[in-house]
Amino acid sequence: MEIERKFLIDRLPDDLNRFPSKRLTQGYLCTSPVVRVRREGEEYFLTYKSGGLLIREEYNLPLTEESYHHLMSKTDGTVISKTRRYIPLRNGLTAELDIFDEPFAPLALVEVEFDSVEDAEAFSAPDWFGREVTNDPAYHNSTLSQLQPKKPQ
Repeated sequence: MEIERKFLIDRLPDDLNRFPSKRLTQGYLCTSPVVRVRREGEEYFLTYKSGGLLIREEYNLPLTEESYHHLMSKTDGTVISKTRRYIPLRNGLTAELDIFDEPFAPLALVEVEFDSVEDAEAFSAPDWFGREVTNDPAYHNSTLSQLQPKKPQ
């Protein structure tokens, strides 16, 4: 089960390069339910996500590089590439800041995952977070992937 809140960004944190990062590339085999193929650095995953906004079922299955490339060739929509920064927050939480490449740049979104709905509801966002978009499906990556024609890989 994934419990997360998502926000647009008012301003990027200072000295962003001091936080660890990964390059992510992902495509979608299906958007309802979500079936995603993702590369995170040198790791590869097939992910299933149920419907929902604040709370969703999520299952990640590891893939080989060969399987990843095979499945990516079958995705629909625009492949999403972004840099994810991992920024520590209070109470042991981590902000996952995604800075999107073209054609979605300058979009930046931040997600915070929680252990419980109560923790999610009690969360007070830092001042650099912008408008909350947790309940707006337009900001799901699966929705974004359907907005532009697919770019050649």
